[in-house]
Amino acid sequence: MTVAYVGLGANLGDREATLRAAAAAIGATRLSSIRETEPWGLVDQPAFLNAVAEVETDTGAHELLDLLLTAERDLGRERTGPRWGPRAIDLDLLLYGDEIIAESGLTVPHPHLHERLFVLEPLAELAPGAVVPGRGTVAELLTAIESLA
Repeated sequence: MTVAYVGLGANLGDREATLRAAAAAIGATRLSSIRETEPWGLVDQPAFLNAVAEVETDTGAHELLDLLLTAERDLGRERTGPRWGPRAIDLDLLLYGDEIIAESGLTVPHPHLHERLFVLEPLAELAPGAVVPGRGTVAELLTAIESLA
């Protein structure tokens, strides 16, 4: 059994209902608090609701990614418009156990995990001692990014 962490975000439609439906669709065992955050990357868009889900899985990382993409499609995600633009749901595989994966279409840990307060805060709520390979613990990364603010 592998413990994975998935970032959830939405800024269109019924954001909270969509996040909760996504957590159910991916079989989340725990869900962090849901928080409203300002957009990252492309700032001229509605605010997001963000959370992190913990998923215990027997599937490989690629199969889990396929499940995330299917859940996004089923919940109305359309991959049109600008990168980091508005979306009904966004599911990002943040951590997959302690694995490091760098393949076409899949990078774990998520390459921007250490830069995003909206991911680190809810991840720290669930797993402050989780190690982000090559970067340190979630708690250490959160402290580092908060010190820059």
